[in-house]
Amino acid sequence: MKYKPHEYQKTSYNHIIDHSASGLFLDMGMGKTVTTLTAVDDLMHDYLEVSKVLVIAPLRVAEDTWSRETAKWDHLKHLKISKILGSEKLRLQALKEKADIYVINRENTQWLVKTLGLKWDFDMVVIDELSSFKSAASQRFKALKKVRPLIKRLVGLTGTPAPNGYMDLWSEIYLLDRGERLGKTITSYRQQYFYGIQRSGFQIFSIRPGSQEEVNDKIKDICISMKARDYLNLKEPLYINVPAVLNKSEAQKYKEMEKEAILELGNETITALSAAAVATKLLQIANGAVYTNEGTYVKIHDRKLDVLEDLIEGANGNPVLVFYSFKHDYDRIMERFPKARKLETSKDIDDWNKGKIPIMLAHPASTGHGLNLQDGGNHIIWFGLNWSLELYQQANARLHRQGQTEGVIIHHIIAEGTMDERVLEVLQGKNTRQELLLEALKAIKEEMEE
Repeated sequence: MKYKPHEYQKTSYNHIIDHSASGLFLDMGMGKTVTTLTAVDDLMHDYLEVSKVLVIAPLRVAEDTWSRETAKWDHLKHLKISKILGSEKLRLQALKEKADIYVINRENTQWLVKTLGLKWDFDMVVIDELSSFKSAASQRFKALKKVRPLIKRLVGLTGTPAPNGYMDLWSEIYLLDRGERLGKTITSYRQQYFYGIQRSGFQIFSIRPGSQEEVNDKIKDICISMKARDYLNLKEPLYINVPAVLNKSEAQKYKEMEKEAILELGNETITALSAAAVATKLLQIANGAVYTNEGTYVKIHDRKLDVLEDLIEGANGNPVLVFYSFKHDYDRIMERFPKARKLETSKDIDDWNKGKIPIMLAHPASTGHGLNLQDGGNHIIWFGLNWSLELYQQANARLHRQGQTEGVIIHHIIAEGTMDERVLEVLQGKNTRQELLLEALKAIKEEMEE
């Protein structure tokens, strides 16, 4: 695919090129990854300023996103990526590989620093989700701080740099400038910009009047902040498809169940009724579990739950409305996120609109016409899709409606190589529901019978 950057992406690119330390505080959906990769490529091959780049990212992002982006864009396909993931043996092997960019999950930052020591040779580091280094007491921060003098260029990417307040900023900015702007220690930062309040045996800190503006002014030369609503045409929602990648054994299990379900139809003509039953079963498996004839369900995989976790973290404290399809989806989501809440009563609606619910779960059939949720947030995540275009549109309209002050961002979690992809085609208007469903299953059945 040919890369045609937006003006805000050009601004971000130039900021990385022009600054040895750069903080890009950009909303989700603004192309932080491709912008950063483009700058990395040019710094490496045109400017000849860096030779070996490390990306530190959340695990699932490290596993998939950065390599997927290099494969997606024509101008980046020559970049070789090595993933420092898995067992220690695999990580050591990945370190020895000849590559342009090395990607590691943030939990292994301490291990990498300890392993390389003074032999640290990454002259550029990109921290994907800089806010995950917000704690000055964390081992990952302390480890990276040790090798920071050996790093020539550092880029920090995040949507919300201070999700819990300005106290979070110190360690993130320190990694960028080694304490030049906000002080060498968090103690001095706290003393200068905050005052303490004693409460029930412990002390809490509040930022001093005027200090917020002073901090902003100190870091504005190396950090840029952009909101999607200011740069994107968000009169219509922004749709983002996020892949959930099944491993080899999980994908094989899906194919086996797909084959078994399709062949159950025998030699009879596939009808809408039988096709719908098979498609429903396949959508369940794509989501991670499937019902048995006894009414219980069997877990297949957690790939969508992992992606959901990443998306919720990426929202950086902004409320998210999650739509699920099956009861076992709800059960497994609640097991992973016990603080989530199901949309059931008028109090749930009121609390959501007051910003009191960080994760709201809802079935699209329960969010019909007239339900106003636009005051509570602008992030929607579809854990599982269904064939009903009407339900899909009505569910999205709970946030994308009159009174919404932010651009609505809608994520679809799509299990690759599954029925999810065909449902998405229907919802995007590329075919009618029944036509696509019947033709898809007929085609799969014919392939299996050849």
